[in-house]
Amino acid sequence: MKTYIPVFLLLFIFCISCRTATNSSTTGDNRKCKQPKKQAAGVTSRQDNATLQNQIKTLIRTHRAKVGVAIRFGDKETIICNDSTRYAMMSTFKFPLALAVLSKLDKKQLPLETEIYVTPSDLHPNTYSPLRDTRPEGSFKISISELLRYTVTLSDNNACDILIHYLGSPAAIQDYLTRTGISGITIVATENTMHQQENPYLNHCRPSAMTELLEKFLSKTLLSAPYQNFLEKLMLATSTGADKLKGLLPPGTPVGHKTGSSDRNANGQKAGDNDVGFIRLPDGRYFTIAVFIMDSAEDDKANALLIARIARSAYEHYNQTPTH
Repeated sequence: MKTYIPVFLLLFIFCISCRTATNSSTTGDNRKCKQPKKQAAGVTSRQDNATLQNQIKTLIRTHRAKVGVAIRFGDKETIICNDSTRYAMMSTFKFPLALAVLSKLDKKQLPLETEIYVTPSDLHPNTYSPLRDTRPEGSFKISISELLRYTVTLSDNNACDILIHYLGSPAAIQDYLTRTGISGITIVATENTMHQQENPYLNHCRPSAMTELLEKFLSKTLLSAPYQNFLEKLMLATSTGADKLKGLLPPGTPVGHKTGSSDRNANGQKAGDNDVGFIRLPDGRYFTIAVFIMDSAEDDKANALLIARIARSAYEHYNQTPTH
């Protein structure tokens, strides 16, 4: 006698088997591809950025000056403090000047060793100029690469104005920034003009605009390799402001930067005490940073220490930030 299993019972057993197999498969996939950790990391990152921003706000709160800070980590602005003010650039404007000069060479396929003739009248007295101190007689030819070294690495005011004359005028730098898509930086004066008019505020910018320009430069979209590498080396070799961005960082940390500093007015205030640039982390990543101190009643050491503390706080923060 044959035994028959009812059809409904066979269907029930089949459904139970399929459900068990599906649940097992889903559990295995979840173990491999869980998303909550990534989302939590994003939340933690935002919280950490808020912590860093609060640290910076605390550092600048009691400083007797207007202080603006911008920091970029990657392709997005990370930290902004007091960014609505236009800060006196001082010699930090020599960085966009260098970009404009190198862009001209790049487009015309001219070598870095292209020479410029320097007249005695190009070497203004009563201004900071290692070039003038070295070649006070004038009437000589000098390569653009050497003028850029004096301008960026040594912050030479005469070398700066010679390069501006090579471009035509400060308007050429402004035109370059416009073509690059940067707003928030205004350059209308040479070093000599600011000196003659006793107005250090003529060239000014927002901190975020400077870090945006630095990020574009480091993304290697503005210059071809020889000119790009040359300017990076100049910035890494900057000898001014060793107590600013570099001041509290671990020895040997690569810092490419451009400083800016003014004299003091009759009331003892300093129109500008600045440092802008990029800082590389031990794993090769970097962040860009701009710190502008305007109308400061603090002494030079206090200004430099504030910049150094901000840079150190950012370095410690991003050095602990994992790569995603």
